Amino acid sequence: MPVLEETEIVRRLAHMSDWEVKRGEITRTYELASFPFAIEFVRRIGDLAEAAGHHPDIDIRYDKVKISLSTHDEKGITEKDFALAQEIDMLLQSMD
Repeated sequence: MPVLEETEIVRRLAHMSDWEVKRGEITRTYELASFPFAIEFVRRIGDLAEAAGHHPDIDIRYDKVKISLSTHDEKGITEKDFALAQEIDMLLQSMD
C-alpha cells in the first residue's frame, strides 16, 4: 500500500475531527469518562486492530487515550491508517 502524499493527508484530516499529523503519524487523544471506560475502549480498539491486521500505538493516561497510526512496513501514512482511525472514531460513538 503506497504512502500518501502530504497534500492528501492534509485533505483527509480536514474531514476528521481532532486528528492531526505529528512525527509522521496521525494522532488523536480521546478524553473519556473514566479509567474503566478508557480501558474498555482500548480493549475494543485491540479487536478492531486484530481484525484489520494493523496495530496502533496506544498511550493510556487515566481517562485519556492517545492513538498514533502509521504503516510501519511502508514507513509512512497510508490508507490503512485512515481506515482504522475512522473505525476507532465510530467505535467511540457506538460506546456513548
